[in-house]
Amino acid sequence: MTQAFFALLLQADPPPANFVDVVVLALLSIAVIVLSALSGRVNMGFRVPGFPNPLPSKRKEILRKRFPFYNGLSDNKKRRFEQKVQYFIHVKEFIPRQIPSVTEEMKVLISACAVQLTFGYPKIFLSHFKRILIYPDNYYSTINKAYHKGEVNPRLRAIVLAWKAFVEGYISESDGKNLGLHEMAHALRLENLILNAEYNFLDEEVLERWQVLADSEMKSIANGNSRMFRDYAGTNPDEFFSVAVENFFERPEKFKSLMPNLYGILVLLLKQDPLNPL
Repeated sequence: MTQAFFALLLQADPPPANFVDVVVLALLSIAVIVLSALSGRVNMGFRVPGFPNPLPSKRKEILRKRFPFYNGLSDNKKRRFEQKVQYFIHVKEFIPRQIPSVTEEMKVLISACAVQLTFGYPKIFLSHFKRILIYPDNYYSTINKAYHKGEVNPRLRAIVLAWKAFVEGYISESDGKNLGLHEMAHALRLENLILNAEYNFLDEEVLERWQVLADSEMKSIANGNSRMFRDYAGTNPDEFFSVAVENFFERPEKFKSLMPNLYGILVLLLKQDPLNPL
């Protein structure tokens, strides 16, 4: 059939030049798609480009024992979650500070925290932030001359966490305080602004709607009339977003009940709903 098809083409009148150009471009496009697929660079759903490695059973066991968000997912979404965790571990440098080494548990749970926040975005891995620095407890920052539990430093491309505070954030699952989610939310906002492959992934229109509602709630906080957020959320828009993210995952029922519009916008912004994880 293929030979007959090309024979007919040879017998036909010569096609116009622009037709030939179109055919050449189409063939080149097909070749690029085929080569990309063969090299693993076509990203389908949550599949990670060029990275088919499954999450080892030891790491899966850590998720099953220590990460409630993972356990609430369907089997299919668990597999997607596992792949994102494995890739996050693969591309980040985990650096011990004042501890002998970074354990598997630290790598898995910190990566799972980042994936929890970015789960609605298959291609987002907070790529600007190459380093995860882990302290055992509160640490002294020579930059701000104060003790911290965590911070995000875009200049050093680092996310810094105190392990004790990180773990406490997941032990207390419904107090609206989670250091890991708080700092990852800061990193998410910054990643959206940095000119790289992940730039501007948050919907601008949804962000504008978010900020209008956030500004209103920040005024309520300043007047002492917040319905659920702690005072720290009124510090600035970035801290408000991070505190809102903490409550979004830890107290979604209360959040939605008291602030349905703000909650709904955050669902759109993060492309997921903790009240409907399946």
